[in-house]
Amino acid sequence: RPLRPGTVHQATAQARRRARCYRYCKKRSYIKSRYCRGVPDPKIRIYDLGRKRASVEEFPFCAHLVSDEREQLSSEALEAGRICCNKYMVKNVGKDAFHLRVRCHPFYVIRIKKMLFCAGADRLQTGMRGAYGKPTGHVARVAIGQIIMSVRSKDVSGDHVKEALRRTKYK
Repeated sequence: RPLRPGTVHQATAQARRRARCYRYCKKRSYIKSRYCRGVPDPKIRIYDLGRKRASVEEFPFCAHLVSDEREQLSSEALEAGRICCNKYMVKNVGKDAFHLRVRCHPFYVIRIKKMLFCAGADRLQTGMRGAYGKPTGHVARVAIGQIIMSVRSKDVSGDHVKEALRRTKYK
């Protein structure tokens, strides 16, 4: 419904920005510390899945998901990729027939400068004055050729591992 002039409409929960807003590594690294407080926890909590203690003789086949460019991957994207790969592998080869490891960790804190988009917002906002944003999430900085995710399994499951990682890369 339209707002009357002079009224302010404040959203209760702001949606996440698109990944393209935070994809490129522009500034120096900015990690959580005692100075940077109020940072939400990263979404990804589990980095190892499947049969973790299996030896190399049991799981000789190993495949990696490798980054093609220097970029930032959000903790939400890492979590979505981990879930996708795990679901496919459990469904097709079983939960004890593979070992999945996420090999990059989201340490870098991203910030957002919230802006108002409503009638009369120009009177309430300060423009670029005090433009240092509030922390909103975590991203992992990856370099060219860095391994993002690794899956170990038996030789007969090699095609399933490749398909799981192919599905994961779209996350």
